[in-house]
Amino acid sequence: MKRPLRPLAALALALTLAACSGTVDLGGVARGITGAGPAATSSTTTTSASDQNEQDAVKRVIERANQAQATAFNTGDPSLMKENATESFYAQLLQTNRSLAASGATRIELLSTDYKDVSVTGSTATATTVETWRTSYQDGSTDEQTARNEYALVRQGGAWKVQTDDQPTAARQPAPQTGTDPGTPAVAAATSSTSSNWSGYSATGGGYTSVTGTWTVPTVSAATPGADATWVGIGGIESNDLIQAGTQATVSGGEVAYEAWVEMLPSSSRPVSLSVNPGDSVTVTLTQKGAVDWAIAMNNNTTGQRYSATVTYRSSNSSAEWVQEAPSVGRGTVPLDAFGTLAFSGATAVRDGKTQDLRALGAQAITMINGVREALAQPSIIGADGSSFTVARTQAQSTSGGGPGRRRRG
Repeated sequence: MKRPLRPLAALALALTLAACSGTVDLGGVARGITGAGPAATSSTTTTSASDQNEQDAVKRVIERANQAQATAFNTGDPSLMKENATESFYAQLLQTNRSLAASGATRIELLSTDYKDVSVTGSTATATTVETWRTSYQDGSTDEQTARNEYALVRQGGAWKVQTDDQPTAARQPAPQTGTDPGTPAVAAATSSTSSNWSGYSATGGGYTSVTGTWTVPTVSAATPGADATWVGIGGIESNDLIQAGTQATVSGGEVAYEAWVEMLPSSSRPVSLSVNPGDSVTVTLTQKGAVDWAIAMNNNTTGQRYSATVTYRSSNSSAEWVQEAPSVGRGTVPLDAFGTLAFSGATAVRDGKTQDLRALGAQAITMINGVREALAQPSIIGADGSSFTVARTQAQSTSGGGPGRRRRG
């Protein structure tokens, strides 16, 4: 499905197709469950026909879901996407279409779908497709992209529904380019870096097993279409892995939508059940509990609401980040909205078993720039407490579609 690329996190837009094919001896699986020996020809034929019917049903649901998303975007009626999606995936599709609109898209079309694999096991199913979508923009331009999609479906109320859709071949944001940049204002660290869609601080060197940060959700102007995402994460600077969680605002049609989300590259991000509003204080902590076990804790300090989960993810543990981001969608980065000034506090990480603040970590500042190297979002110097800073939106013009963007919000 057409969706923003990020974080998941999030990221050049050129996509590398990795066609995947596989076969499953469904008849053999059925015999193993029943304990029967080699089945008679008539029995095998019946089982295969039943399996084929289920696979065809899965394909039809994916096709209907894709067409529903396109029609919902093109007509402005999001309710069309409910029938073929789980509640959580429907919320994800809503955010996807909002981000597409914020990027200047006016129409999306599914041009082709090539099924590489469909597998059904009881009440769950998976499918791999290669899809080509066309996006039309306000400036009259169009963009076509082909990507591999990995679907997971569940049976609810006797009907198949799409639960997730990941795009593992989507490209990711390259590490910010390090070096003193005379085109941007001075920042705290002696060495700063620039990025097309990140601003904030990152720390490298050593092994990172936890990161935390607190920020106040900014009050975003509804007059400027675009988006911003605030998050903390581990990985992504010197590696392709990145686990992250945070909040996002999306401005479209004169309205601002706020949400909380988590992402683990290369999987798409997903919204979580934590309500956030402008002015809320939010604290997010990611902590490694085992070799591949991570605890995600998100607290709305203003309302007292909390979200927590334990996920499985293999991380390089190579860096930690505290970032304000311009998310990416379709052909490029969504314009950065007018978020004003964002304040981070309590920014710490556990490196090599020791909890340290930004100053002790030697964290480096990242300035977000536009296509002509003007600063879009500028981090302040690190505060006297060693763990606080602000990111200020400048008056420079933000552009979309021109540069790499990290996979995000899908």
